[in-house]
Amino acid sequence: MNPASTAAGSVQPLPERPGQTVSAGDSGCPYLVVRDPDVVRDILHRPTDFSPANALVAVTPLAGPALRVLQRVHFALPPVLASNDTDTHSGIRKVVAGFFTPATVAAMEPRIRELAQEAARNAADQLDATGQVDLVQAVAAFPPAVVMLELLGLPVRDLTDLKRWGLDSMELFWGWPGEDRQLDLAHSAADFYVWLRHLVAESRNAPGRNLFKSLAEHGLSTPEICSLGYFLLIAGQETTTQLISTTLFRLLDGTGPVGWKDAASEAGSRTMVRDVLATESSVPTWRRVAAHDTNAGGIPIPAGAEILLELSGNQVTAPAEPENLPIPAQAARRGQSTGYGLVFGSGIHRCLGAKLAELEAAVIVQEVAMAVPEAHLQEYQPDWIRLLSFQAPRTVTVANSPRDRAHPS
Repeated sequence: MNPASTAAGSVQPLPERPGQTVSAGDSGCPYLVVRDPDVVRDILHRPTDFSPANALVAVTPLAGPALRVLQRVHFALPPVLASNDTDTHSGIRKVVAGFFTPATVAAMEPRIRELAQEAARNAADQLDATGQVDLVQAVAAFPPAVVMLELLGLPVRDLTDLKRWGLDSMELFWGWPGEDRQLDLAHSAADFYVWLRHLVAESRNAPGRNLFKSLAEHGLSTPEICSLGYFLLIAGQETTTQLISTTLFRLLDGTGPVGWKDAASEAGSRTMVRDVLATESSVPTWRRVAAHDTNAGGIPIPAGAEILLELSGNQVTAPAEPENLPIPAQAARRGQSTGYGLVFGSGIHRCLGAKLAELEAAVIVQEVAMAVPEAHLQEYQPDWIRLLSFQAPRTVTVANSPRDRAHPS
């Protein structure tokens, strides 16, 4: 992937139709927005018609200064997994899938619970000591990163940097940063890439089994392994952090199907996680591009058309100023469910970490609800991460007493 690439030129608006399931949004929107779950599934199952080649392309073109920062460290992201539309995809996916088998994920549950209990105890201690705690930083941020690195056979280190790099890269590739902000994010991405390249070199000769060594044995080059690792180490933990954050927030703001005390049970936490996945997941949209003239939902789609697929929650609304791009809804009201089945994608590019993410979120939410049973939300309108394909509250601050709560406005 060329980091300078953008969501290529605008397509011609489609005619408005009653009940239309594929639309071009407002004037200037460069995407055909697909909301109907059946049409979304159809597109995802037709990779020769709708290529994933644009899945990881930067939404905003990178300006010269940012590009030069990346070029100095030989930053390169060739298509390997999520954006790979060649016949090499299945073999690479099989290697990666070997680290996410159902048995492997199930065997991680005791470790996930151990990490969750430790984080929940620390959150409870902080709440007792200071009267408030941000559950995003205290419990949601770091356990998924530890689990991902351990699962892949990679060393657990530099977690604070990894979390910062992940959020910065998400904004760089899925956000709308201006040139000054791009430059800051590019420096962060360059640091991440250099760190990753060293880790790949180290992992090739490390004892035991790890993902990077397995990919090298499969025949991938260092740039290809770095490309796969760059987005896997972000998606494999940051989106889970965001899922946990939103689940905790919706439990505490009272808009979920179960309450905070209910979430202290395994059934309650799983119910809440699945509700958030269906209505407000951390990955509400994903992209495809028409490989040739084709159709979807009975509507002609021209070659090269950029497609934005809604996976969860009818959250794609009016374009954001000034870029005229559809983004997840800013309003506090949650989207209508498009169903649980598409939230991790579908077809040959379905998320390999789906079961792991759901397990981690349910376990962590349950342990936090047990550890801080009297927690009350302190801020009902926190700042949110709002990117083209990612969303979550940046903070979920709880207080130790009902009288400390802010009231919804």
